[in-house]
Amino acid sequence: MQLNEVRPNRGATKKRKRIGRGPGSGHGGTATKGHKGHQARAGGGKTKGFEGGQMPLTRRIPKFGFKNPFRVEYQVVNVGLLQERFEAGSTVDAAALYSAGVLQSKYAPVKLLGNGELNKKMQVKVDAVSASAKQKIEGAGGSIAIETESERQKRNRATRARHAAR
Repeated sequence: MQLNEVRPNRGATKKRKRIGRGPGSGHGGTATKGHKGHQARAGGGKTKGFEGGQMPLTRRIPKFGFKNPFRVEYQVVNVGLLQERFEAGSTVDAAALYSAGVLQSKYAPVKLLGNGELNKKMQVKVDAVSASAKQKIEGAGGSIAIETESERQKRNRATRARHAAR
C-alpha cells in the first residue's frame, strides 16, 4: 500500500451541507432557517448570556466595588535586595534594576521599601520611596532622587510632541 492509496473508510466522511444554493440542492429557499422569525433574520440569534427571557445572571447578581482608573501600580523593591545585588557607590535606577533582574517591567514606576539592611553607599533614583527606606539609604551615606515621571511617560510625551510638530 502506498501513501497515495490511503482513503478514509466508507461512510467516515460526509459532504458539507451547502445552504442557500438554489432549490436543486435541497437547502435553497429559506436556507434551512424556516419562515420569518428572529432566527431567520440576518444577525438573528441569541446573544451571549441570554436565558430565554429570564433575568440574566449578570443582571441578577448585585454589583459592588470600584476600580480607580488613576491608580498607580508600583513595582516594589526592598532595601535588602539593593544590598545583595549592587556594589557600593553604584547608581541604582529603573534601568539598572531591570538589567539586574529585579523588575518585571522596564517602564512601570518603582517604589523602594525599607525591608532589610543596607550599609553600602548608593545613589538611588526611583519614583517613590518609603520613610524607612529613605532613612536607611541616607544612614548608609547614600542619596535618593525621586523621579516625577516614569520612563514610559517621558517616552510617550516625547512621541506626542513629535506628532504635534508635523
